[in-house]
Amino acid sequence: MPDSSVLLDRRSDAVAVVRLNRPEKRNALDSPTLALLNETLDGLAADETLRALVLSTTDPRAFCAGADVGESLDHDAGVDRMAAFTHLYAALDAFPVPVVAVCVGNCVGAGAEIVASADLRVAGDNLKLAWPGARLGVPVGPARLTPLIGLSRAKDLIYTGRVLGAEEASAIGLVHRTAPAHEAEATAVALADEIAARDGAGLRVLKGMFAHLENGARRVAYENELLLRFQREGAGLPRST
Repeated sequence: MPDSSVLLDRRSDAVAVVRLNRPEKRNALDSPTLALLNETLDGLAADETLRALVLSTTDPRAFCAGADVGESLDHDAGVDRMAAFTHLYAALDAFPVPVVAVCVGNCVGAGAEIVASADLRVAGDNLKLAWPGARLGVPVGPARLTPLIGLSRAKDLIYTGRVLGAEEASAIGLVHRTAPAHEAEATAVALADEIAARDGAGLRVLKGMFAHLENGARRVAYENELLLRFQREGAGLPRST
């Protein structure tokens, strides 16, 4: 398996698959992985031939278990890592073409935020989706989850941090397709291929219309500001130093 923690598979001019590749850490995001993921997404966002993006994993046991809290960071490095997270969230919100997330296994914390940032979600039958930030006082979740499932359901999931499986996620409209975990990526790619067959310029206009009507940029910027303040001035995400 390639050594890189982020793999880019350009299936065609129109469709790209980006896979997280830290299976031993359940794809928990450390600073180098975040930097590479942001670099990859920024490059794809500038590619005018792209029509759809799939976010996936090399191991269907986990999409992303959140921030790598075992990474050795001092205060300033912790702030830098949080800034990289906020860059990621803003980049996904502003991504110019439809994004399909492969939701398999652990989709927790930052992993849940990434899949909520996508336009469409395919769940594996092993899905464990959770926003556990309330346990640590992390101000994250409402900006993305509320528009997807409504205020009441979002409060339930964010306040409690309880785990959501594929069946319930489908029932509340949070995921759009379900499949066995080992087939979830193929299902997501087929969905991306279907989208990519549409008019490319039209897709970008529609994506921009949804962004404008949802006012997502304002919500994400507000939450990002609170996340940075939490890391700079509050308890911050756990660090090993």
